[in-house]
Amino acid sequence: MTPVPTPAPTPAPAPGLRERKKLKTRSAIRSATYELIAAQGYEATTVEQIAAAAEVSPSTVIRYFPAKEDIVLGAEYEQPLEAALRSRPADEPVLTSLRYAIKAQLGADLDDTGLRLRCRLLRDVPEVRARMTESLTDTARRLCPLLAERTGRPATDLQLRVLVTAVAQAVLEVALHWAEGGRREDLTRLVDEALDVFADGI
Repeated sequence: MTPVPTPAPTPAPAPGLRERKKLKTRSAIRSATYELIAAQGYEATTVEQIAAAAEVSPSTVIRYFPAKEDIVLGAEYEQPLEAALRSRPADEPVLTSLRYAIKAQLGADLDDTGLRLRCRLLRDVPEVRARMTESLTDTARRLCPLLAERTGRPATDLQLRVLVTAVAQAVLEVALHWAEGGRREDLTRLVDEALDVFADGI
């Protein structure tokens, strides 16, 4: 199957002042976390150390990120994915729309210096991998109503739910495969390979 080209990410509306402050705080916490983990490892990095490095209180860290795993993984994928899906033609097959949306998000993330660290931690830290599985399942459930609108199916449709959840788990397997291979392969090509399985089988 011919790979679908990676689309440009859908531009997001400019955030207001309050939202910009929140994003700045989240970014500071995440950057501090990445630096600490790179220097001393995941297990040795504490919320108190992260707070000190980010110049915020431990309670602020917890308010923005309830668990350390959430800092590493991030939780800002639902809105970009929804925007990318809404930008696709209404009569486009669900799998094609999902392929575009996922690759658009990955295209935005490839310049993120934390991406390689996140994938390495997915491979090496069971808690991070478990949280990622939970997060992807939640994201898939939230996308089902949007895809139900596009297909005329009910939001509770079992086949739709199975497809979206399976695609989400496929993305996790892609990330693990990429990390296990030393993060040298083309990540968007790996996404195409994984999603081709749903269309063509093995």
